[in-house]
Amino acid sequence: MYTKEIYPIKIVLRWTRRYIYFFILLSVIPVILYEIVGWKWLHLPWLPIGLVGTALAFINGFKNNASYGRLWEARKIYGGIVNASRLLATMVNDFITNEHAKRERTDEEFFRIKKVIIMRHVAWMTSLRHALRSKKQWETTSSNKSDKEHMQEIKVQEYEHTLNDELEGYLTEQEKEHVLSMTNKQAACLNLQSKHFKELKLEGLIDDFRHMEFKEMIGELFTLQGKAERIKNFPYPRQFATLNLFFVWIFVILLPFGLMHEFDQIGQSLVQPDTDNNMLVYLKK
Repeated sequence: MYTKEIYPIKIVLRWTRRYIYFFILLSVIPVILYEIVGWKWLHLPWLPIGLVGTALAFINGFKNNASYGRLWEARKIYGGIVNASRLLATMVNDFITNEHAKRERTDEEFFRIKKVIIMRHVAWMTSLRHALRSKKQWETTSSNKSDKEHMQEIKVQEYEHTLNDELEGYLTEQEKEHVLSMTNKQAACLNLQSKHFKELKLEGLIDDFRHMEFKEMIGELFTLQGKAERIKNFPYPRQFATLNLFFVWIFVILLPFGLMHEFDQIGQSLVQPDTDNNMLVYLKK
């Protein structure tokens, strides 16, 4: 979370200050050489630079659309997890009854059974949250200086607490030991959940139809989990970003050499000799 004393605009400026300084330096040096030193030959025609900029605009537009599509897909996945969690809680409250039970349970016993299921579901979400926060070698938050500084201002709970600590109270010691021993811990939670539903069916606390509904819910959670893991574990190909980066830097470097000559001509056109009076006429807008 951001602290209240720091405004977002300050965070953005501090995060990108290295690039801002570099862009200012990259713009000032050619102008000094052109105007002060007098290297009037130090310029490039604007037409090819404009063509490169136009092509770059299409490339960046495609990349931005693809990136936003990836972001929106993740947002829909998280929304699906929220909706599925609400539906699961409703099903647990309504489907587990004494209607077909071999031995009737009291309200207190039902409360304990339902609490175990809900707590195990929270353990699944906690395990998935930690898996999605795991650091990958292609992520720049641990290598880029600006990103590292920016991440120091953000409190990430998954980096401050281990999964072992956060699963405390959601699973029994035996279940927690089993989940932590697995490679895919979130899948292990769903497997435990599925086995529990099977036990409830054998005890008659849920009938066949309701058991099928619970199994379909487990399948939906597996689907949402797989979609989230796909986004986490499959980045865009490196060349997709590298080629775009090269073109952007080429355009940024060439841009001052084309603009300063064009601005020089615009400035000269504002002060033109009057052929009749042989005086300077200043055009004002």
